[in-house]
This record gives sequence, C-alpha cells and structure tokens, in this order.
Amino acid sequence: MAAAGDGPWLDDAAGRLVRPFTVSNGRTRPTVALDLISQVMATGATPLGYLGPEHTEALDLCRAPVSVAEVAAQLKLPAAVTKVLLSDLVDCGALTTKPPEFHHNPTDRALLEAVLDGLRRQL
Repeated sequence: MAAAGDGPWLDDAAGRLVRPFTVSNGRTRPTVALDLISQVMATGATPLGYLGPEHTEALDLCRAPVSVAEVAAQLKLPAAVTKVLLSDLVDCGALTTKPPEFHHNPTDRALLEAVLDGLRRQL
C-alpha cells in the first residue's frame, strides 16, 4: 500500500483525487480579506511550518503579481479554497496582498455599458 504522499494528486480520467475541502483542512473562510481580483505576490520569505503541495504550487505561481482568480484557475481549485490557501501564505509572511485598484468607479453606468457592449461583440 502506498503512503499518502506517494501517489499522484491528479488522475487524467478521474480528475483531482483529493477533495478541495481537504486541501484547506475543511476551512471555508480565509483569515485575510481577498477578492477575486486582489493581487498577491511572493515576498521571498521562507514560510515556517508545513506547507501542503497546493501551498507550494500557489507560492510558485505568485513570483510576479497575480490575481486570486488566476491562481485559482492555475491550481484548478475553487476560489474559496484558493483564498484559504493564499491567506495561509499571507499569515506566514510568504505572500503579500494588494487590494484591487479601480481607476474608475466600478459601478459607473457608462463603464458597465462599455463592458456589456464588448461582451456582446465577442458573442
């Protein structure tokens, strides 16, 4: 019988072999407020304590500023689980976060209409 860390984390046919909630140890709420468009970046500090393989992979993805949504997509994990993993890394000093910056009012009607027009052109 193989040890827990010996086998692959992904199976091509079945997908992820470990349920997402086990990756975050059953936690559903991050300790740090993160939006999907929040930027995260590695600080270069070595995290103390045990990091799971998903933590390590997330940290590798954050060498340059990247959004939480992009990290979730690359990890192929739900955004809620990704936020918990990233908040763990922020708590141990391995990541820094920057809230999203809006150059325009995000609820500006003209801006929203321009986005809608752009989406319609893509369809």
